[in-house]
Amino acid sequence: MHTRWLMKMPPDQEDAVTDWLLERGASATYRDADPSMSFYAYFPPNAAPPDVEELSVFDGVSVISAERFADEDWLARSREGFGAFDVGRVFFIRPLWNEEPAPPGRIPLVINPGLAFGTGGHETTRLCMGLLEDLALEKKLNDPVLDIGSGTGILAFAAHLLGADDITAFDIDPDCGPAMTEFIQMNSAAARHATPFSPFIGTLENPRLNRKYNLLLANILLETIQELLPLMLQKLATNGYLIVSGILADRQDEALLNLAVSGLKPIKATQEGGWIAILARYN
Repeated sequence: MHTRWLMKMPPDQEDAVTDWLLERGASATYRDADPSMSFYAYFPPNAAPPDVEELSVFDGVSVISAERFADEDWLARSREGFGAFDVGRVFFIRPLWNEEPAPPGRIPLVINPGLAFGTGGHETTRLCMGLLEDLALEKKLNDPVLDIGSGTGILAFAAHLLGADDITAFDIDPDCGPAMTEFIQMNSAAARHATPFSPFIGTLENPRLNRKYNLLLANILLETIQELLPLMLQKLATNGYLIVSGILADRQDEALLNLAVSGLKPIKATQEGGWIAILARYN
């Protein structure tokens, strides 16, 4: 029998607790895309869940309920929290198994939840997509574009659908290579041409990134943004734009100050739940 935990999970603890759960035998974790944003952890039959009392080292984290179910229920239960949903003004995201048509005026994006970060279900991804829409609406979404820490490549693909043509996306996680390839294949019908973006596995120091970009996307944690910011600025063209997320709302002032002292002019900060995204321009 499989085990599923329904957990109380503050956003600022999610990454650390996810790593902790996976190290202790969990086979998957996810957060609902629906407004409840419930957090679940799954354990296979051959892995006994850890002692819930060990979670006391994490502030505000607890197990609300534990449920056991048979193998034949696994796929259905892993999908039941992930339905189709709208993002921003123009996007409609649906999981691979959902054939629901996009509402009029919305562009469908097909995702395969669980392979890599970047399904549109997390606030940070939705916030970045909203800021991309803002740039496109203001006719400021200009090539070339670089997506840093791309996950599935959903932000790079969204930039392509909004009008960008010269887009590079990379991640350090080897699992993101097949995830990006799969994402492009699943959404080929919506793409405006055969290569919506160029993906690779590597770092910001990769020699292929040898030019200036008019837009950088970085949906990563604030600590990583702070670490990479000097190198980001080397890649960002004068008057180019930077969209960053993965920032907890209570650290907004810290993030804005970091950007400002680095020569960036914050233009807009948007918030959903406990997260923010920031659009800034390089002067």
